[in-house]
Amino acid sequence: MTVRRCICLLILVLLAGSAACRREKKRIIGVIPKATAHLFFMSIKAGVDDAAKEAGVEYQWNGPGEETDHARQIQIVDAMVTQRVDAIAISATDQTALVAPVRRAIAAGIPVTVFDSGLDVDDYVTFVATDNYEAGQNAARLLAGLVGGKGKVAMLMHKPGGKSTGDREKGFDEIMAKEFPNVKVVARQFGMADRAKSRAAAENILTAHPDLAGMFASAEANSLGAIHAIRSRGMSGKLRLITFDFSDTHVEALKEGTIDIMLVQDPHRIGYEALKSLTDKLSGKTPAKRMDLKVRVIEKKDLDKPEVQALLFPEWRKKPRVTSCSSATTRNCAKTS
Repeated sequence: MTVRRCICLLILVLLAGSAACRREKKRIIGVIPKATAHLFFMSIKAGVDDAAKEAGVEYQWNGPGEETDHARQIQIVDAMVTQRVDAIAISATDQTALVAPVRRAIAAGIPVTVFDSGLDVDDYVTFVATDNYEAGQNAARLLAGLVGGKGKVAMLMHKPGGKSTGDREKGFDEIMAKEFPNVKVVARQFGMADRAKSRAAAENILTAHPDLAGMFASAEANSLGAIHAIRSRGMSGKLRLITFDFSDTHVEALKEGTIDIMLVQDPHRIGYEALKSLTDKLSGKTPAKRMDLKVRVIEKKDLDKPEVQALLFPEWRKKPRVTSCSSATTRNCAKTS
């Protein structure tokens, strides 16, 4: 075999290998939650993972440790733009602070879907979230009913700047003022997306208003804070409590009577639809511009219903999952059990 022939064969092998690599390269979608520790976002990740496997794409899951860390989330968005991921899905920690980095992504030609919590841009692919304003309105009507249409109530709020929880809290306040003049919202405090701070805020409210009839906690962390504060004072079943989102602690509290009503989102579907909107966009389809999902009202009597069991105890929580995350984000893509 001549040297020239050997070189030609080597070039053909290299070209064939390069073509195969191009064929096998998967698209990578960056998914940036508001935080990574809350069960709500773990559930969203499970939905993202299912949609990624279905579409044959990879994703990078990376978010700040706390929902109040706007600066870290901005860094993550900018890093993904620099990396040139194929698309980005984001739940914004703050509806204004994340506008500039998201616009940089869109200007770079990267499609962006917004999920769970909105921000002040309108050139996204899809916005998929619970109808949070309506959920807050429902919370007001339900709590007013629990306290008999009169008395003092309080709202344990999440944190300033968050669009999703802000909409819930706005809906609660507006309906309570408009439809229930004999129910007075006597206290509003932020728990700063932290269980311990939420408990302290709830304790402060209960100390200042010993005759409080009811409370609405607008998110997972402040719901947990309210549960612990009410339990510690022996007020379970005496003070009416409506919470948002779910965990095993929520379910236990509902069973024992600390919680009267849980308002529950479908985070798995939020994650699934967010990623699917981007794979559809990358495939040349036109996804819906907006998806407003309904909240589920759950009382103790509903806990044994199959659809409620499926929502509160999904399959992903029962076994370890092998994700479709890329190797570049191994630390954020460990098995979830």
